[in-house]
Amino acid sequence: MEKQTGPLRINPHELYYLRMQRNREKMERRKTDADNQCKRKLRVCVATCNRADYSKLAPIMFGLKSHPDEFDLEVVVLGSHLIDDYGNTFRMIEQDDFDIGSKLHTIVRGEDEAAMVESVGLALVKLPDVLQRLHPDILVVHGDRFDALALATAAALMNIRILHLEGGEVSGTIDDSIRHAISKLAHYHACCTRRAEQHLIAMCEDHSRILLAGCPSYDKLLSNNHRDDYMDIIKSWLGDKVQERDYIVALQHPVTTDIQHSIKIYGLMLDALLSFNKKTLILFPNIDAGSKEMVRVMRKKGIEQHPNFRAVKHIPFEQFIQLVCHAGCMIGNSSCGVREAGAFGTPVINLGTRQTGRETGENVLHVRDADTHNKIFHALELQFGKRYPCSKIYGDGNAVARILKFIRTIDLEEPLQKTFCFPPVKDCISQDIDHILETQSALAIDLGGTNLRVAIVSMTGKIVKKNTQPNPKTIEARMQLILKMCADAMRDAVCLNCRILGVGVSTGGRVNPQEGVVVNSTKLIQEWSSVDLRTPISDALHLPVWVDNDGNCAALAERKFGQGKGVENFVTVITGTGIGGGIIHNNELVHGSTFCAAELGHIMVSLEGPECPCGSRGCIEAYSSGLALQKEAKRLHDEDLLKVEGMDMKITEQITAAHLINAARLGNSKAQAVLHKASTALGVGMINILHIVNPTLVILSGILASYYEAPVQQVISERALDCAQSIKVIASDLEEPALLGAASMVLDYATRRTY
Repeated sequence: MEKQTGPLRINPHELYYLRMQRNREKMERRKTDADNQCKRKLRVCVATCNRADYSKLAPIMFGLKSHPDEFDLEVVVLGSHLIDDYGNTFRMIEQDDFDIGSKLHTIVRGEDEAAMVESVGLALVKLPDVLQRLHPDILVVHGDRFDALALATAAALMNIRILHLEGGEVSGTIDDSIRHAISKLAHYHACCTRRAEQHLIAMCEDHSRILLAGCPSYDKLLSNNHRDDYMDIIKSWLGDKVQERDYIVALQHPVTTDIQHSIKIYGLMLDALLSFNKKTLILFPNIDAGSKEMVRVMRKKGIEQHPNFRAVKHIPFEQFIQLVCHAGCMIGNSSCGVREAGAFGTPVINLGTRQTGRETGENVLHVRDADTHNKIFHALELQFGKRYPCSKIYGDGNAVARILKFIRTIDLEEPLQKTFCFPPVKDCISQDIDHILETQSALAIDLGGTNLRVAIVSMTGKIVKKNTQPNPKTIEARMQLILKMCADAMRDAVCLNCRILGVGVSTGGRVNPQEGVVVNSTKLIQEWSSVDLRTPISDALHLPVWVDNDGNCAALAERKFGQGKGVENFVTVITGTGIGGGIIHNNELVHGSTFCAAELGHIMVSLEGPECPCGSRGCIEAYSSGLALQKEAKRLHDEDLLKVEGMDMKITEQITAAHLINAARLGNSKAQAVLHKASTALGVGMINILHIVNPTLVILSGILASYYEAPVQQVISERALDCAQSIKVIASDLEEPALLGAASMVLDYATRRTY
């Protein structure tokens, strides 16, 4: 075969397909270039005005900076950051390795109302040039400062999209007006609490542009609150002799709507701190009108020279966290007291009206009318050195991830003009599912005599997941298992998209719910007396914890999810191994002065009745409980009087109350007599309750409820006073009253305490 020579010849068909392939490649390259242009980095400008808002903005700035392929971060610094008297706090931004694109000196000194107005005007004069040069896609502003109002005004007028942090909150001063004004200018919102979210919706903001994120500072609080070097930090600010929880952090700002009164309160606070005679770290007030007069009061009292005081203008946020976390008390009117301090359970005394309306944890003692030195001193005596459950009202440590995800969803092609959602306002509207959709839930613990159960319970009473383990015999093993099961449940909650608001514990025995302590246990739960359940669980999970008796929990479950829903006065009776219950009177649970109200099983119905496990005789429990019926069943069995024709009973089978009931149904007169006496005892006991508290309803719960329902109603109709004979007795339809009751304590009260 000869070798071909000469020019290469291409088939016309091949040439056609080659050209088509080249055209396709060109089109794909153009499409890729277009996609790259569409996916350009978002230009995000973060503007910070003072030390307080930087603590909230810094975690977001770090998050944006950690994704350089998605975000182009610009930082603008203005306000008190650039004033020497307030610590030149812009330096800490530089120390955090952020490039400051613009520094704007916007503060007109004078620290009065006119100076604040002039400062806003000066900022509005300077900001247009900066925003025009930076040309951001999104401007992030925080809170309720007058500087932030200038930022939002300038950006809105220059058609720049605004993301506002911590809108929708209420604090009771001029800050409210400024905060809500910024919210109306902002296009997007990242709020901290469910209530703030609903406030924004009520303000006609578009709920699809509202993110319930939590407070960004909590991301750092919850991850760094237990540093190994915390004592070194404390001593560096307060001296080598100071001890943990033996010092006070004080931070009081002026109230611009009542400057003279706030100055008076500041002086009274300083007098009380001088009298209390504890080491105190006091921070200078912010730059609001009235701050100059407050500093004069401080210097007139010689605070800066006093050996017990350390007065400072600024503390780095990471160190401030440690100082608040380990303080014996925090006092003043700073939002840090009602927000961040709750994450550590640090006791707080909130003075005056500056934070009125804020959601607070139980660690905050309000002294609104702080008009005397003695009142503040007494508050210090009450709060100093205490420890409270850690609260997550304002965040759970995942705010930054949510906010970055939210920013990524912002469509720059959407119309810039805001739209408002005018009434009617829907209830319980959550954010869009593409942002975050979490089910508010509680962690419920049922500590029984045999088993320990932990469940995730939703707001509607649905048990999302439940785990059961045998209850260990020793206190140490029991607590270890509780903490392990709770930790496992918290991990499950993340996978199940549930946000845990708190922990509820149902346990047998006498419980002090105010302290979260089991005072006396039942015989079924040995070695379980004077045990603090709240503290170890709260410390491990950083959540508020509620503890109550299982009978009370059953009543709470009926009130929220069961037959007692909407009923103001009712009694719940547990008919199980023992007899217990709870009383709801005027929609409130009755605990009694020593926490032993509603011990229904130990109401005496006979002076010479059978012996009760409590040591007395003739109690309802000695007649009507599962243990009492089992005892009678065994007696009849031993006398060969239990078994009747048609009754299937194996020789090796353990005798229980169920055998007694079965025998009675098959016509055994001896078993019927025992059950008649038990029903009568329970009915007479219920009549005593009806004649004392006069409820609308009696709800029978537990394994014997369905059997006792009709006989007890019969006894009441025959023996009660005429006015009580019509009171209904019904059986509960709840399958898990203990777990649901434990959950209801959380779902009704967690994170929703408002002054």
